[in-house]
Amino acid sequence: MPELPEVETIKNTVTQMLLGAVIHKVTVRQRKFRCPIPDDFAKKIEGARVISLRRIAKYMLVDLNNGQTLIWHFGMSGKIKTESNLPAVLDKHDHIIFETSNGILIYNDVRRFGLIIPCDTAKLRENPLLKDLGLDPWDAALTPDFLFNKLQKKKCAVKIALLDQSIICGIGNIYASEILYRSRIHPARESDKVSLEECVRLIKYTKEVLECAIKAGGSTIHDYKRPDGDIGYFQNQHCVYNKTGQRCPDCHCQRKSGIEKITLGGRSTFFCPVLQK
Repeated sequence: MPELPEVETIKNTVTQMLLGAVIHKVTVRQRKFRCPIPDDFAKKIEGARVISLRRIAKYMLVDLNNGQTLIWHFGMSGKIKTESNLPAVLDKHDHIIFETSNGILIYNDVRRFGLIIPCDTAKLRENPLLKDLGLDPWDAALTPDFLFNKLQKKKCAVKIALLDQSIICGIGNIYASEILYRSRIHPARESDKVSLEECVRLIKYTKEVLECAIKAGGSTIHDYKRPDGDIGYFQNQHCVYNKTGQRCPDCHCQRKSGIEKITLGGRSTFFCPVLQK
């Protein structure tokens, strides 16, 4: 599933084409997503101009000049394709087609776990999808004291706490493993056992890992591709994710068993048993 770096990459790429464009026509070929596409979807956005694109957590937001904002989540397999002209033959999973003054944008989603819904821009933060989200990783309010106080109240593994979108929003499974590795914190450690000093490291490496991932265009593990059809390349910089049995970059852990894999909260979790305590 696209996490913060992938959504940021998609947003940045789509902005080049979509910003300032007028949406002339919307064709909905499939309405059954995680949230069904409303019947008046096309009517609400046809004729509107795109005035900005932004990201909140793992959502891409498309602001229109008619007071509507599209809330877009890519689920497990959703992706955007851009074309200069409408293809003569559409893919089976090309579910929504936007014909704009700057080109064609296609939403493709094999599993249909994503969603795209219109919302009144003025009421955006009241939407159930967004209202309970925590701080963005680059929010000035994300301080070591803030994170420490939040973790002190959690009775779960710190890896699970990092995935809690009501604390820091946007971190997903891939990047949680990478952040904890760089922070030298065992993913199964209880959240309330994480020190204030370790919270300093967690915030530092959260920003560092996500910034590096954005620069690399995200991580392509399964289905993820950028709108231009290229893949992301941050998977080449992963230290522990999906590297069971291998040596991590910073020690000789392979002399024991190498990088280990456990399951926390139903999610695969990777760590170095030597460096992470």
